[in-house]
Amino acid sequence: MRISAGVHEKGAVSLLDIIRNAKDRPNFRKAGAIAVFVGVVRGENLKGEKVRKLELEAYEEKANETFGSICEDLKKKPGVTDVQIHHLLGEFSVGEDLVYVLVAGSHRKQVFSVLEEAVERYKKEAPIFKKEYVTTRKGEDKTYWVAEQGSASEV
Repeated sequence: MRISAGVHEKGAVSLLDIIRNAKDRPNFRKAGAIAVFVGVVRGENLKGEKVRKLELEAYEEKANETFGSICEDLKKKPGVTDVQIHHLLGEFSVGEDLVYVLVAGSHRKQVFSVLEEAVERYKKEAPIFKKEYVTTRKGEDKTYWVAEQGSASEV
């Protein structure tokens, strides 16, 4: 199965699918390591509010283009054989997977640094939108659109 980096509806891909995808690529024979980042729904936000669920949306065409560009750019680094970023969209409960980032390469030192760079870049560059459903410290139910930088606007 060939899965392209990008956004996918929740349930469309799994971590196992992504790993198989990497191992099925022709240049995987050069790899000696795979590093994976799995982003999950945190049960408490930065304000100490209890997160009930998240809803994720994206400007899909631009997000797919951005993920593809990041992956192609990072694959040019020495020893890197594959980079994949897969962000899931839909409604998510606490603890559910949101994003998979995979880097395969010749040696562990190469994959760890590229993995971190891939995560930081997609968070800054990709148009992914997160709506947080929370219970405040005062017990009020609220909903916010959240920016990665920590700011929020109430819905």
